[in-house]
Amino acid sequence: MRRQSGFTLIEVLIAIAIVAILAGIALPAYTNYVTRSKIQEATTNLLSLRVKMEQWYQDNRVYPTTCGTTTTATQLAVPTLKYFNVTCPTLSNTPPQYTVQADGTDPALLGFQLQINQANQRITTTVPGSWGPTAAAGLPKQCWVVKTNGDC
Repeated sequence: MRRQSGFTLIEVLIAIAIVAILAGIALPAYTNYVTRSKIQEATTNLLSLRVKMEQWYQDNRVYPTTCGTTTTATQLAVPTLKYFNVTCPTLSNTPPQYTVQADGTDPALLGFQLQINQANQRITTTVPGSWGPTAAAGLPKQCWVVKTNGDC
C-alpha cells in the first residue's frame, strides 16, 4: 500500500491562523515604529536649528528676523523636510527670544506640533487625533511626545 504525503486541511488552517495572529500583533507594532522614526526627523532638525540660532546670536548679537529657504543677512535658512514643515513663529530681539516649530505633514502625523525655544524648552503643543486622549492629556507638554500613549 502506498503512503499518502501532504498536509491535511486542518493543519493548513492552523498554520494560517497562527500566521494571522502574528501579523495582527506585528503590523500595528511596525506602524508605530515607523511613525516614531518619522518624528526623529523633526526633533533632529529642531535641535540643529537651535544651534544655528545660537550661533547666529553669537555672531550678530541678535536673532535673525525671519526664517526661510535661504540664508540672507537677516534670514536663517530652515530645511525642507519630508514629514514636517518647519517655521519660526516667534522671532524677537526685544527681548531676545525665538520659537522654532515643526508641524506634521505626513498623513500619520497631521496635527503633530513640536517646538523649541531660546531656553531649550522642548514643547509638544498638539498630537494627532488618532493617538487618543491619553497622548493629548496635559498638552502642551514640556517635552517632545514620541509615543502614542503620550510618553516622551
